[in-house]
Amino acid sequence: MADEDPPQGVLLSGEGNVAVRIKLEREARGWSTNALSDRMNEAGFEMNPSAVWRIENGKRRINLDETIGFAEVFGLDLRNLVGPPQLAAEARAMELIDEIVDAFRATQRANMAFTEARDALDAYLADHPDVREEADVMVSNAIAEEASKTMLKMHGPPAGGGDTDPADEA
Repeated sequence: MADEDPPQGVLLSGEGNVAVRIKLEREARGWSTNALSDRMNEAGFEMNPSAVWRIENGKRRINLDETIGFAEVFGLDLRNLVGPPQLAAEARAMELIDEIVDAFRATQRANMAFTEARDALDAYLADHPDVREEADVMVSNAIAEEASKTMLKMHGPPAGGGDTDPADEA
């Protein structure tokens, strides 16, 4: 890292992100390098003010234990601390990004589970063709009912106050 502050819009490496974030977080709290050093020491992470300054200015590498200590002292999630400074400085943005990524992962797991369940049913029905039509109707109806419930939760009742089944509202 150079002597000057890197531009905020540049996606840095994780270690570079941490260095920028330490300085941003320290300054946002109005702490000196001495004050941050004291807080790190109180939290059990030995750090002198010179080391804080050298980390912030790219003159010294930061190890994982120290990164964990800074996250703890600042009250930040570790992923937030190592994220791009332009986003991580807005903690709420990072929280929302984490929620999106977690939801995407859950969607991927759910899609895999759905495919495995559908494949298992198809294999069973291949051996029991006499129940295929009834099973397919049951699956289609159940999926349609769940999709309708989800749409109602997401978008509310249809415009025009269409008829709804009271059982669907339970």
